[in-house]
This record gives sequence, C-alpha cells and structure tokens, in this order.
Amino acid sequence: MIPTLVFDLETLPDAAGLRRLNGWGPEVSDLEVVERALAVRREATGHDFMPLHLHQVAVIGCAFRDDNGFRVKCIGGPDDPESALLAGFFKTIERYTPKLVSWNGSGFDLPVLHYRSLIHGVPAPRYWDMGEEDRDFKYNNYISRYHPRHTDLMDVLAKFNGRANAPLDDLAKLCGFPGKLGMDGSKVWEAWTTGRADEVRAYCETDVVNTWLVYCRFQLLRGELDRHAYDAEIALVRETLAASDAPHWAEYLAAWPAGD
Repeated sequence: MIPTLVFDLETLPDAAGLRRLNGWGPEVSDLEVVERALAVRREATGHDFMPLHLHQVAVIGCAFRDDNGFRVKCIGGPDDPESALLAGFFKTIERYTPKLVSWNGSGFDLPVLHYRSLIHGVPAPRYWDMGEEDRDFKYNNYISRYHPRHTDLMDVLAKFNGRANAPLDDLAKLCGFPGKLGMDGSKVWEAWTTGRADEVRAYCETDVVNTWLVYCRFQLLRGELDRHAYDAEIALVRETLAASDAPHWAEYLAAWPAGD
C-alpha cells in the first residue's frame, strides 16, 4: 500500500511579520499588532482574511494510512515554533513519499506552507522534486495541480473550476459523516488567544478525518475501492477513533450514526 497523508492547517495572523512590515515597535503588543492589521484589512477589502504569506502555521493536522493502519495526530505540540511544525511535516514526506490528500490544499494549505518554509528556510527536497532527482517525479509530483501525488479533493470534485467549489463541512454531512463540530476556521484566532489551543488542535484533527472519509467515498466512485474495501476503511476509522480516550473523538462518533 502506498502511504497516504491527509493534512490540514490551522493558522494565525503572523504578528512578528506584521510588526516588521509595518514598523511597529515593542511598545505595541502582539495582540494589538494583529488587531490593527485586521482593522486595516477590513477597511481595504471588507473582510479580515489575511494574505497567505501572513498566515502563521499554528497546527498541522494529519491522518496517515499505510500498511500499519490508520492514525490521526497533530504534528508537534502547541508551544512548538512554527519552523519545527513545518520541518516535521516535510520530514514525513521525505521518509514515506506518501500521496497527499487535502481539501483546498492547492488554494490555501500548500501555498501557506511554501511561503512559511521560505521565510524560515525549511528544506524539503523530496517535496519540491519535479524530476531532477527522481525521474518519476517529472510526470507525477507534488507541485503540479493535475498530478495525483497530491489530490486536492475540493479542486478535483469541482473539475478545477473555482465557481463549483463546495465546503468540506457540507459534503461530509451530505455523505453521512459528522462534519465540523462547533468550530470553524474563523474562530481559530479567538480560541487560540484565549488559551484554547487544545480545542483548535482537536478541531484540526476532526477536519482531516472528515477529509479522509470523503476521500474514501471518492475512491469508491473511481473504482479504486470496491464496496467491501470501502466498508473496511470506514470501519477502520471508527475502530481507531473508538480506541482513543480523547473527548473530541467521543463527540465525533456520537455525531456519526452507525451505518453511515
């Protein structure tokens, strides 16, 4: 089995970067730096979604499927520096050369990882290979939008047409899966700054499980899984989550009726 890595980011406004770009000194707290930047952004655009290069990576959630089973975790800990999270993610790619699966990874997660790795100088030669080191990567690499080494499931299902994009939460729930449980990306900044980092990490983990479940359904459509194999994958996810004592998995399973 080729390993598969499903990934998702949770990000915060980059206070240090905003401070540097705007010339704000130490007399301005990180919280005020971000609030000022968000206010400027709202005034200029009508929303406070920051440019991708100004998203600091706070959490990288991963679901990993290989011959040893199915695992879900966040890379590193809530107090680890951003550079360590980035290095941990790319180290997994260096070690396993997995298929990557995401929801809007091409539009958000990977560009953020690119910019932040550039800022921190985090090397990732396997990820960036486009055939220079491994000839197979010339025709199937992580960078190309249309190569299956990375499947942006939202992009593929929309036939690479942004006007046809659909939210993961809606698709997961329409397929009978739990979807999001009480949090979304717009609430991450508030939760993180009020000491609820564990809640953000739990949310990110549930998002990668939602993505994996929808991807399994997609693989059923493609014929990559037959009905028996699909049912076995879904059962494996249930069994793995049920074996955990983390409260968010109990809540997740409670929202996922048997048979779906």
